[in-house]
Amino acid sequence: MRTLSRRGMLGLGAGAAAAASLAACGTNKAGGATHAGGSGDGPDGSGTPGPTARPIGDGSTAYTGKQPHGLAAPVPLEPGETPPQFVVFSWDGAGEVGNGVFPRFLDLAREHDARMTFFLSGLYLLPESKKRLYDPPNNLRGASDIGYLSDDHIKQTLKNVRRAWLDGHEIGTHFNGHFCGEGYGSVAHWTPKQWRSEIDQAKQFVTQWRTNTGWTDLPSLPFDYDKELVGGRTPCLLGRDNLLPTARELGWRYDASSPGGLQVWPDKRQGLWDLPLQQMPFPGHSFEVLSMDYNILANQSVNSTNAPAYNYPAWREQAAQAYISGFKRAYETNRAPFFVGNHFEQWNGGIYMDAVEDALKHIARERDKGADIRLVSFRQFTDWLDVQRPEALARLRTLGVGQAPAGGWKTFLADEGATASGTPATP
Repeated sequence: MRTLSRRGMLGLGAGAAAAASLAACGTNKAGGATHAGGSGDGPDGSGTPGPTARPIGDGSTAYTGKQPHGLAAPVPLEPGETPPQFVVFSWDGAGEVGNGVFPRFLDLAREHDARMTFFLSGLYLLPESKKRLYDPPNNLRGASDIGYLSDDHIKQTLKNVRRAWLDGHEIGTHFNGHFCGEGYGSVAHWTPKQWRSEIDQAKQFVTQWRTNTGWTDLPSLPFDYDKELVGGRTPCLLGRDNLLPTARELGWRYDASSPGGLQVWPDKRQGLWDLPLQQMPFPGHSFEVLSMDYNILANQSVNSTNAPAYNYPAWREQAAQAYISGFKRAYETNRAPFFVGNHFEQWNGGIYMDAVEDALKHIARERDKGADIRLVSFRQFTDWLDVQRPEALARLRTLGVGQAPAGGWKTFLADEGATASGTPATP
């Protein structure tokens, strides 16, 4: 986790800027099949992809067929139909470091039939003894601003990434060395060609972990990463302007790196869907905070990850209510997708992990009451966007933050060519 300069403090409000910094960092309601069967990380509970797996390359990855626990094929909105409320929980880094957070949220997602996106840092599958295989742009070979994992934690990460994909989640990328700040080595200064090098290496560390570790007794990751990887989030939300041309050339479909986004319907930027972290209400304050654990922490404890414990109960509730308020504002007004970014961390006693869990449970309860709420990955949301009529999406984009369609959805989307009109939400 790294802190940005004030230049990166976008969209937080004047009251937040002094204290805040950005960080990198059956059928169900979503139309997919519910989880069933064993408790292991394979489709049969065994922890292995099954007999039909076809190894790719050195066997670090394998083709195992269609991803289990996927969703039904998306369909276009009908004229006059109310849009679903999409919610995406995403995780930067996605390494298991022995604190149990990765399997905790896999269990939670399985319990509540949710899908998520895990932005895997490629270095989390590279042993430190092989760190000189990493040649980061504008930095020394083997350098990294995040630590290399121990061998045991690499094995745990492999196990949980394997299970995540088999449970229907998406595996994106958080790239490798997490170089932030203003210096020459920061991702903020990388060229499109350097981003290509970083991406190629991130993919290699995932697709050649068996060669790099020498481990032959662990099962393959059950997916073709060349096909699985369709989006990512840059470290500290920096460098995306030079990343996008490369991402487009690689056929990526979205980018989740924008800072200071608003709760509105997304558009494309350089051919990719622009799916940013968003400003959301911050209970007790007149300014808003970005929808990520670290940004809440920065406003509560001025970047301290080990503040006095007497603050924790109130901060946990404030964090949970921030997420819930962001969800409610969208659901009750413009139905813009709600994006949440997190890390597998235990900052300030783990209160932010508890807050994310509280928020996910709240949203799942609302869905289970019959609301059309879909807990999906970025890739699944992108699938939905790609089949919508451009006129309908353009109409949705005319609604501002907290703006409900005047006259209701039946009239608002009945004629996309009409002049937009909405009703701001009541504060």
